Amino acid sequence: MYIGSNAITRLIDDTSGRLRVAYVACATKLPEMSEPERDVVEFVLTTDVYSEREDLEPDDLPSIYRTVFWENGTIERPLVPTVEATREATGVDDPWDTVSGLMFTSHDDFSEEIKLTDREMAEEWLGKRIELEEILENPTLASIFEDDFDEVSYKRAREQVRPARADRAWIDSLLEEYFAEEEEEEMLDLVDIRAPEEVDMRLDDLVLTEDQEGEINKLVKAIEHRDYLARIGLREIGKLLFVGPPGTGKTSVARALAHELDLPFVEVKLSMITSQYLGETAKNVEKTFEVARRLSPCILFMDEFDFVAKTRASDEHAAIKRAVNTLLKSIDEISLIQDDVLLIGATNHPDQLDAAAWRRFDEIVNFPKPDVGMRADILRVVTRDMEIEDYDPEELAEMTEGLTGSDLRLVLREAVLNALTEERTTLTQDDLVDAVANFEERDNLKNLDMIEGDHDALVAGGTPSADGGHDHEGHDHSHSED
Repeated sequence: MYIGSNAITRLIDDTSGRLRVAYVACATKLPEMSEPERDVVEFVLTTDVYSEREDLEPDDLPSIYRTVFWENGTIERPLVPTVEATREATGVDDPWDTVSGLMFTSHDDFSEEIKLTDREMAEEWLGKRIELEEILENPTLASIFEDDFDEVSYKRAREQVRPARADRAWIDSLLEEYFAEEEEEEMLDLVDIRAPEEVDMRLDDLVLTEDQEGEINKLVKAIEHRDYLARIGLREIGKLLFVGPPGTGKTSVARALAHELDLPFVEVKLSMITSQYLGETAKNVEKTFEVARRLSPCILFMDEFDFVAKTRASDEHAAIKRAVNTLLKSIDEISLIQDDVLLIGATNHPDQLDAAAWRRFDEIVNFPKPDVGMRADILRVVTRDMEIEDYDPEELAEMTEGLTGSDLRLVLREAVLNALTEERTTLTQDDLVDAVANFEERDNLKNLDMIEGDHDALVAGGTPSADGGHDHEGHDHSHSED
């Protein structure tokens, strides 16, 4: 199985100063509702061609079509475009009523199947109404239209469509197959598994340093030339350690890579797999790596890496030492080249890492707090869908020294909510300046040993932390900036 084959078709612009990914129209979106007749015909024609052609595979279907027909981990022929299946795939409420007036369609009242009575006529009809971009979102259609459109080719369409292994249904089928027994099913409690289509973070939403861009570029090249690397014996590739303070984008970049490389994202927080029972932590580490192997190709993201891989002390309990040794051994034995697993560790406390843990990673990627230029860029990205009067991101960047990308998002959230309390959806520069001041005031409360009063105080916008401060990260890990 080839890892990340579609990712290589995306372009990395090394001259832009910021990483920008050239996106291809996503085949998972629902078709435009202004052309329901065309959408129904496209779906029925696609199922007809796919059912007839044994050389076509699930990757030749748009993702939304595959979702309709996944069953027991496979898509079996023939594909039957029932009214319900067509409704689910196209979003058209009454698909048969929509196309019943066409000369080349019919309907089986018993099976509810929508059929083509004359496929050649259907192809001619659709060919006059479909756009080039839409054909390239459907490799099955591209295979029959490539002689009719100069810029259409089956190969080009196949490269653009997200592969079947990125589908949630495909991943669920693997989980059912590989973790059927109760004891194995418990392994899944240790990890959070996301399909690439479920990751809402994009590299285009992030502002990266030149070093971070360079590491991503090298990673893409390693995936592209993995066979060559294996042939020359260079197998220790694809083990990255992300290092930096909370809120600097470590988790976000890892998730965005899963989306861009079309890989399942297996996330584990090492603090969550530690156990009070002797030996259980080491076993949990082994189980986590086994889950990644079974779901390969995938990304295994190990957050809070320092929690287990701490520097080993001579007086440390044997069970703790065993857990660290198990983690290091597991890292040694997994490989992007051999196992199709891209390993990413992340830590906020690199000073606590065991020296042997550092040596296990072929690349260390630094995630510093953003400088003034990066803060201005982050503000531009985050506010690109907002309406702001007299907007000056450079002024705000100068005012927010020491704030991370996550902090800046919180500042903007505060400004938006404050405006909404005044029934405004248009912000002003003053709104943002006030939000910065309020954020800094709230942040300063972390330095107080206690808050006077007879009862616990809750600071708006923060969650009490164990040290009496407040958690800036919140609990919505889907938008984490670690």
